[in-house]
Amino acid sequence: MDDRLAMAISHWAPRFTTNGVTAGDFDRIVNGISSWDEWCSAWSAVAAEHEQLGRDALAAGRTISAGEHLSQAAVYFHFAKFLFVDDMDQMRTAHERAVRCLTDALPYLDPPGRRVEIPFESSRMAGVLRLPAGHGPHPVMIMIPGLDSAKEELRSTEDLFLERGIATFSVDGPGQGEAEYDLAIRGDWEVPGAAIIDQVSAEDGIDPDRIGVWGVSLGGYYAPRVASGDDRVRACIALAGPYSFADDWDSRPILTREAFRVRSKSPDMETARRKAGELTLAGRAGLIKCPLLAVMGKLDRLIPWQHAQRLVDEAGGDARLLLLEQGNHGCANLAPFHRQATADWAAQQLGGTVSRPAAG
Repeated sequence: MDDRLAMAISHWAPRFTTNGVTAGDFDRIVNGISSWDEWCSAWSAVAAEHEQLGRDALAAGRTISAGEHLSQAAVYFHFAKFLFVDDMDQMRTAHERAVRCLTDALPYLDPPGRRVEIPFESSRMAGVLRLPAGHGPHPVMIMIPGLDSAKEELRSTEDLFLERGIATFSVDGPGQGEAEYDLAIRGDWEVPGAAIIDQVSAEDGIDPDRIGVWGVSLGGYYAPRVASGDDRVRACIALAGPYSFADDWDSRPILTREAFRVRSKSPDMETARRKAGELTLAGRAGLIKCPLLAVMGKLDRLIPWQHAQRLVDEAGGDARLLLLEQGNHGCANLAPFHRQATADWAAQQLGGTVSRPAAG
């Protein structure tokens, strides 16, 4: 096993199975390869198996199964491409299949989803809107991926909010998913954030006075940055986000640094390092007036937990830190110890539901 493959497994293994990959599939994929060069093709091969299950179910009119299989295939294709910037053609092929599988699954999810495109600068940002059961208008959680994630990865987290009566809008912003080819990573996320909020506020079934933002990893920087510049945000959740992305740059995995270089449109690593310096909450954290929840693992090797502590200390409104002593990056290894609590906190802030009557 080469260093990059070992690095990917070491840093992110719990994330794959937490976000929709079966343990058996994960084992057969990673145990069947010995080099990072094989990563994308190995994941794509297994993704194609799940896609075929979905296509067969759809052809037979078994739409519940079709939605489940196709959305799972989308996750697998996403993980095929997530950091595979070594071969952009191979990466983009896997990505396009991820997008197609999720798009085809959306009408058959429970609750169903709808693709929404937002014109932005010279391109667009694509997102998925899902409304919970019951009559609206509903509160909504805008869900922002990180450096190597995209909307196709967020279904399991969406379901936590949807169960509590909160609509979800998972979106690929600049440098992410469908937008990464045209729009570079940027630090001033209050700008794309405003365009996203404008769009979501105008959607049928959404209460524009009950908007939250959630972000994971680098999205855990983007979400509070949006909240710092837009008072329409009523609650903010930052999961494993950096306070300043340039800090600890050299200690981050080369896979992460190289992906940032590519997605920030930087010609070399030194330019990428300078670009990373633009992603900072210095002078911005105090502008966050809405309730803020920062979630962090104390054993996070990508973003030290002190970043979250600094954000909470400097926030201009009510802020709290949920720090998990044994948590890794994103606390994916301890998902039950923060995911439900986070969703409950969001429901309390936005007027969702945290309990249901007992049956019988």
